[in-house]
Amino acid sequence: MAKQSYQVFDITLARRTRLTPSLVRLTFTGADVVRMATHAPDQRIKLFFPAEPGSLEALFDCVATEPDDWYAAYRGLPESLRPPMRTYTIRELRAERGEVDVEFVLHGDEGPASRWAMRARPGDRLAMTAPVAEAESLGVGYEWKPPRGVKRLLVVADETALPATVGILETLAARADRPQVDALIEVPLGDDARPLAITAGVRWLPRDAAPGCAHGERLLRAVRDVDLRAEIARLADTSDHAEGQDEPADDELLWEAAATDDGAPFYAWIAAESKVALGIRRYLVNECGLPRRCVSSMGYWREGKVLG
Repeated sequence: MAKQSYQVFDITLARRTRLTPSLVRLTFTGADVVRMATHAPDQRIKLFFPAEPGSLEALFDCVATEPDDWYAAYRGLPESLRPPMRTYTIRELRAERGEVDVEFVLHGDEGPASRWAMRARPGDRLAMTAPVAEAESLGVGYEWKPPRGVKRLLVVADETALPATVGILETLAARADRPQVDALIEVPLGDDARPLAITAGVRWLPRDAAPGCAHGERLLRAVRDVDLRAEIARLADTSDHAEGQDEPADDELLWEAAATDDGAPFYAWIAAESKVALGIRRYLVNECGLPRRCVSSMGYWREGKVLG
């Protein structure tokens, strides 16, 4: 039987590092973290937060009985013992040291993740599903897949996608054939801007610098300021947009990955609130005429629903 791509890891908070007023890095350890893997800077994981006493223990016990299907084990728990689950990104994995970093946006007590992160102290325990190093399938749980020969990149993110964006810029900085990069990053506060591996082409868009702007409004405006005329002209004959056919249902997140080949000259990676990501994709595809297959658009959360 093929090994499962993901498994549930028992992890413990080792230390916390405040990065900015709105962001904290939590470093976790665990005996099995040496078997963990990450395959891209936006590698998705699931974190499970204790809701009731014994809920994590119940999850680990249940997973032990169904090691090949962690989700079935999770769904099989009584609702009262089912710990809240949220999606996050591996910021950095040091498997040889048994350490994994996850960064959290702090936005009060509205959700179980932010509430836990605000109060968590070294020694606190969580559960995490993450890729397993010896698994046969490596192409799951991430969307950062730029064409090998890409010449121009557009990265658009709000604060929930900032950890992935920082990792993306690090991977690009390490390339000898670095493409032209435009990175637009909206954050709550000016003090949330942080040092990046690439600075050219990066625009920080703090909301506190534009009172009255709704979440994502600065991103939508900034994307329209990016000059993509050369890319639009180069790709005009291969456009495959379909206006009005991509509205997600009210209870769904936008999630559409690019499906381009390694010869494509342009690639956009958009990760933000779902309606914001949809608006940006509509602009790029329907107004600019860029092919949908060159644009990855991910709704990391949905306004009106509990965030974290």
